[in-house]
Amino acid sequence: MAEKIPFILGIESSCDDTSAAVLHGDRLLSNIIASQAVHEKFGGVVPELASRAHQQNIIPVVNQAIVEAGITKDQLGAVCFTRGPGLLGSLLVGISFAKSLAIGLDIPIIEADHMQSHILAHFIQPKGEVKPVPRFPFLCLTVSGGHTQIVLVRDHFDMTVLGKTIDDAAGEAFDKVAKIMGLGYPGGPVVDRLAREGNTMAFKFARPRIDGLDYSFSGLKTSFLYFVRDQLKVNPQFMEEHKTDLCASMQRTIVETLLVKLVKAAKETGIREVAVAGGVSANSALRTALLETAKKYRWNMYIPEFAFTTDNAAMIAISGYFKYLKGEFASQDATPYARQHF
Repeated sequence: MAEKIPFILGIESSCDDTSAAVLHGDRLLSNIIASQAVHEKFGGVVPELASRAHQQNIIPVVNQAIVEAGITKDQLGAVCFTRGPGLLGSLLVGISFAKSLAIGLDIPIIEADHMQSHILAHFIQPKGEVKPVPRFPFLCLTVSGGHTQIVLVRDHFDMTVLGKTIDDAAGEAFDKVAKIMGLGYPGGPVVDRLAREGNTMAFKFARPRIDGLDYSFSGLKTSFLYFVRDQLKVNPQFMEEHKTDLCASMQRTIVETLLVKLVKAAKETGIREVAVAGGVSANSALRTALLETAKKYRWNMYIPEFAFTTDNAAMIAISGYFKYLKGEFASQDATPYARQHF
């Protein structure tokens, strides 16, 4: 007799989004996200405020996810939570809730790695359709506010980081540009929107020269800062007058920096199955450039839906589903970790 397909509840609380999702096997039934506007006035995430907001949001968010999925909590087969990496206080809220709910329902708990889950989001199947998924092995460019890396994915949980940032992430570079220009937080989406109206070739910024497949974005941020500072000395209105061109030129530089190493990794490994994941994968210029590069090098390119680019619990639930099939359950003494494990 075939094993019953489980309903998996995923809980994500690694940073400033409280999210819960329900999957039936690999099929998405619900994906609820509650964002925290409280951080906008600080220009970045405040850990203490984030954990407090998670405490307020987690019960209604989980309840809404279960209701929207059209099931009851008693039908859940397991609860999967983000164990790390992330903010420890925020992670503790999600982990503690998952443990308590699992005890109350007498079901197993499963731990998920946040960065692995971003990659596994490609295997989520939407309601009423079947979408193509990457074939193993594949390369995944994972780009977010805290991470930039190229990962060789041999299986759902057999992943090797081939290259990573040695300092700042690509997402941090976007946010720094936005902060310098007074565009608010989070800055990436604003830079993307303004860049569409600008000239990508208006200005040139220093590109990092790092051996191998690693990245560096700290020098690029400094180059932008010094350039703007020097121009403002000559023309105090420079930044306002060239806002769209600055965004477009900086965005082009970041995107090209990302793609140079990805192309190199594909050539070195001979792999043509290529994916992208993480918050920065929502950037329109990066998406366009990836599709153009894929056509040039004959890659099979996989770009996630916008709903799965930022932090969300559906990607945690799909990790939970694959671990459920392997019988890999967590214990009640599981604790969060702040830094990446794989």
